[in-house]
Amino acid sequence: MMLDQPFVVIAVIASATLLYARYDSKRRANPSGLPLPPGPRPLPFLGNILNLNLFEPWLSYTQWRKTYGDIMCSRLLGQNFIIINSQKVAKELVEQRSTIYSDRPVIATNKLFGMDFNTVLQPYGAVWRLHRKLFHYALRPETVPRYRELYLQKARTLLLNIFEEPTEYVAHLKGFTASIIMALTYGYDAKPRDDPMVKAVEELVALLTNVLTAERAAVLTAFPALERIPAWFPGARFKRQALYGRKLAARVNDVPFYFVKDNLAAGTAVPSMVSDLLSQIDEKDNSGEQEQAIKATAATVFIAGAETSASTLQSFILAMLLYPEVQARAQAEIDSVLGGSRLPDFNDRLSLPYVEAILREALRWRPVVPLGIPHATSSDDVYDGYFIPKGSLVIINIWAMGRDENKYSDVDEFIPERHFTSDGQLAPEPVSSNPIFGFGRRQCPGRFVSESFTWAAIASILATFRLAKAKDEQGKEIDVKAEYTTGLAIQPVKFPCAFISRSAERENLVRGSLQ
Repeated sequence: MMLDQPFVVIAVIASATLLYARYDSKRRANPSGLPLPPGPRPLPFLGNILNLNLFEPWLSYTQWRKTYGDIMCSRLLGQNFIIINSQKVAKELVEQRSTIYSDRPVIATNKLFGMDFNTVLQPYGAVWRLHRKLFHYALRPETVPRYRELYLQKARTLLLNIFEEPTEYVAHLKGFTASIIMALTYGYDAKPRDDPMVKAVEELVALLTNVLTAERAAVLTAFPALERIPAWFPGARFKRQALYGRKLAARVNDVPFYFVKDNLAAGTAVPSMVSDLLSQIDEKDNSGEQEQAIKATAATVFIAGAETSASTLQSFILAMLLYPEVQARAQAEIDSVLGGSRLPDFNDRLSLPYVEAILREALRWRPVVPLGIPHATSSDDVYDGYFIPKGSLVIINIWAMGRDENKYSDVDEFIPERHFTSDGQLAPEPVSSNPIFGFGRRQCPGRFVSESFTWAAIASILATFRLAKAKDEQGKEIDVKAEYTTGLAIQPVKFPCAFISRSAERENLVRGSLQ
């Protein structure tokens, strides 16, 4: 767990009476008399925490779905968790009743770790609306074509880096996504390896992945006194982590922003999200407030985008090793369009439907954020005869949506063909509508950017390399399994991969494109 176990036990015992009073009062606060959505029977005080997989809660929720259905209720330490397991229910509630379901819960670890500036967990209100306005201006769909050459140039650099250091492919994938986001957001040309700004974000994300989950943060929400325990106290390692997290968050928030401001003052700034937004500041309004909002939205893009997109690409690499027939079909399609004489570009995208299906399947097969970011209800609601109390945490189970057996067969397998209609046409749903990007007013504003540069990387890698299992010193293939880290966001546990050049001509194309 996020907190050291002996420390939690002491806190649970000390707070049992208070927790029961809170539980009992909330249980009675149901003026409609309707039941909560169904769910596993909770224990007094603890709720369902003892039979929930805290490391991979999406697995528990998806298993419970078979018994309790597409909307269910779980209780953790006196808090209601409303779990949505289907796209249909998510659209009916989070989109069609967005005035109720657009808030965020108060996640104690967010502020504790210095992340209360970020847009993703910002409460629904004036500050969030200002952030959203800035996002829509900077990341609207019309801006995507403006950056396509950047995506392709960075994809070529990715290919070259893999040619030169294939065993470091994970670092290259992270460098690829980070360099694009840094260029778009700050006009900053990140180093391919060990860039200090990028390393700070990677370290911060690794720390936050395990502490910003709603299930783990429920401990601090239920026992707020834990926040006042000094960092030196035995068992309070989380407080020392929080102190370091705040320093990292401040660095990520401030350093690249002031890099742009300094360049603007010197007249050397290049076009970027931050430079464009700073130039639009209305001096008649509160310019300080606008600057803080620009800084926060830019840092949010940087933090939220880099690691998640890199994880999708790692899942793609893993799938190509586990499903070589998928790779072979995709490369046959690419060769039929490109003829091996050039590298793919965005003009080829409509002509490569199977590559498009691979991107869709990578998002479905291993969604980077299996439970999305929790929503919160701003008022009581009634749905399908069930009472949903104000202040409930609403968990959108993206993992379950991608494993809906009424929609998909062989849900654990990587099958791009499932994204085609019966007449062999690619299904009309765009990648940007994938549940991984969220629902309603909280839908990810960077989804058009993310799916574009992820496609560029996938198409470029397939055109250039044959991906195969690496071999050990005896020449035997090293077995690869679909094993993932845990937390708010997941990624494959690092595995070896052999990147075999498909031809000398293709390698020359890559090198020539960067001269």
